[in-house]
Amino acid sequence: MLKKIFIGLAVVLIAIQFVKPEKNLSDDNTYAITTKYDMPEDVKKTFEVACNDCHSNKTVYPWYSNIQPIAWFLDHHVVDGKKHFNISTFTKLPVAVQNHKLEETIEMVKEKEMPLESYTYFGLHKEANLTDAQREAIVSWASAQMDSLKAHYPADSLKMKPRPKPAK
Repeated sequence: MLKKIFIGLAVVLIAIQFVKPEKNLSDDNTYAITTKYDMPEDVKKTFEVACNDCHSNKTVYPWYSNIQPIAWFLDHHVVDGKKHFNISTFTKLPVAVQNHKLEETIEMVKEKEMPLESYTYFGLHKEANLTDAQREAIVSWASAQMDSLKAHYPADSLKMKPRPKPAK
């Protein structure tokens, strides 16, 4: 009986290797954050090694991303990461949303909620373990961008509009 379970499990593991999620490789940067916001080289480099894989339209996939179910797990992280903050489509967003996303970036980096711990487990992506100096550089950069928005746009245009309450 135990032998049949192991054989069945092996068959399932082999079969799922042929069901792969679409890779995030478009690399379309038409609306990238850097098209509107100046980014110092040190911050740009930090974004490249610690943020872009989950928060841009071009993911650099590790070798293990071809193994199921790991590929599904990684795909979920990339899709979710891009939903919250996509560096490649940032300037398509309304200015109030851009301002809010910069504010969230500051919060997430300060609170050490980004990058996710799961991204650096087992020594993977060790370059994404941000130093205090890297965190401070990102926070300073994002704060400066918010200050620039405040200087160029009316205050009410930088506030997120409250969402209407759903009807019951």
